[in-house]
Amino acid sequence: MAALFKARRALSSFFTGCRSLSQLAELPETHQILRQTCRDYADRELFPIAARLDKEHVYPAKQIQELGAMGVMAMEVPEELGGAGMDYLAYSLAMEEISRGCASTGVVVSVNNSLYIGPILKFGTEEQKKQWIQPFTTGEKVGCFALSEPGKCDLSDLSALILSRWVVNGTKAWITNSWDASAAIVFATTDKTLKHKGISAFLVPMPHPGLSLGKKEDKLGIRASSTANIILEDCRIPLGYMLGPRGSGFKIAMFKLADMAVAIEGARLLTWKAALLRDSKKAFTKEAAMAKLAASEAATFCSHQAIQVLGGMGYVTDMPAERHYRDARITEIYEGTSEIQRLVIAGQLLKEYQL
Repeated sequence: MAALFKARRALSSFFTGCRSLSQLAELPETHQILRQTCRDYADRELFPIAARLDKEHVYPAKQIQELGAMGVMAMEVPEELGGAGMDYLAYSLAMEEISRGCASTGVVVSVNNSLYIGPILKFGTEEQKKQWIQPFTTGEKVGCFALSEPGKCDLSDLSALILSRWVVNGTKAWITNSWDASAAIVFATTDKTLKHKGISAFLVPMPHPGLSLGKKEDKLGIRASSTANIILEDCRIPLGYMLGPRGSGFKIAMFKLADMAVAIEGARLLTWKAALLRDSKKAFTKEAAMAKLAASEAATFCSHQAIQVLGGMGYVTDMPAERHYRDARITEIYEGTSEIQRLVIAGQLLKEYQL
């Protein structure tokens, strides 16, 4: 029993102590308080029930509302709109602690903050912000982001603009939060002749006439957060529900670019940190392995995503994207494979935390 307690304490020390940023810069007091508050909540309310929620596919409604009361469901939303009015660092700290307690709950929180509220904050009118953000700050309601479609690259066709309403037809696939959402940001083509510039975004309440949900997917992980298709059949959307100017949906949809930028910047910062430690004549084995792993996998990820964005054009040899992908793939193999880097990192962590 004593050995088990020691192991649990060591693992807890690892998960709550492995924070390289705090080694480089001291967090502001407000952020330290936020992190500790979220950490305590995760340990007390999320970790003990996470396995059951996952096994039974149960949406954590009570916990989401409690997180809403803490301000976590609308971290960057100004206080006048009911949010916490904090910065992205605060959001990142909260997400780390919440996700440590329950990954599914973390997904629900992140989709509501980043994919639903985020675009409305950036592109919505003041009236839209009041209507579509304020009710989603408390955790009683959550939103979702309906972009992906099954087996095709183009977005839903709009049959017509009839009686001052857009009429949308199509299916959105693998939409996180869909079964529990009270609204969705839906992307659709409003002018095929303009290609990507003819894509628009719409705010659609849920439930809504012409909108139905497919079966809840039985996923490998994060099973307490719902994932399903959203089916649109002659779904009539008022003109005032368009998010941003007509044709601005492409800008809102380009989250692949954001993911690529995050991967590159993360790899760059890890590389710089390893270099700084070496220049300071400090131990840098773990950080060097992290940098190599992150940079090589970021290169493969970003070149792969570039091909996805370009579609068929990304696959032909006339474009540099396919060359970048071929070149990037070897970086996960030479000078120590990704598997070897993970072994090095794990070995260093075992020593550091005496596991």
